[in-house]
This record gives sequence, C-alpha cells and structure tokens, in this order.
Amino acid sequence: MMSCYYIVGLRLDNRTHNAAKLQEVLTNNGCNIKVRLGLHEASEDVCANDGLIILQPCGEKKDIDKLVENLNALDGVKAKLMDLN
Repeated sequence: MMSCYYIVGLRLDNRTHNAAKLQEVLTNNGCNIKVRLGLHEASEDVCANDGLIILQPCGEKKDIDKLVENLNALDGVKAKLMDLN
C-alpha cells in the first residue's frame, strides 16, 4: 500500500565530503520524496560541517525501507525511519 505517513531523519557528518554521494541517493529516490528539509548551523562566523535532514517519503513500505538502507550504507550518514501508519 502506498503511503506518505513516513518520516526519515538523517544525520550527516563531514557534510562537505559526503554530500555528493548523499545527493545521488536522494536524486535516485526523488520521485518518492515529497518533502526535504536540511538543517545545519550557519552564521556569519561558522558553517557547520554536519547537519540534519528530514525527509517525508511516499511509496510502498519496501521502497521506503530500501531508501533508508541505501542512506545508511553511505559514509557519514545515519538514517532512521519513523512509520506513522
């Protein structure tokens, strides 16, 4: 059953080094990602090299599980799924 009642939280370490591979996974799953919100410390004095990303994916549970698995396979990425179905 297709659903959008999922939230995936990501922690990305070493953002400048790991962002390209993360972006590739997100792009490959772009049709299943309804919302993407990136959060990191940024000001005039600092731009953090780690951050959080919150995703709202839509699709079959098996596809969402595969997305989380692919994210966790990346260096510097920790992903957790919240299933609100």
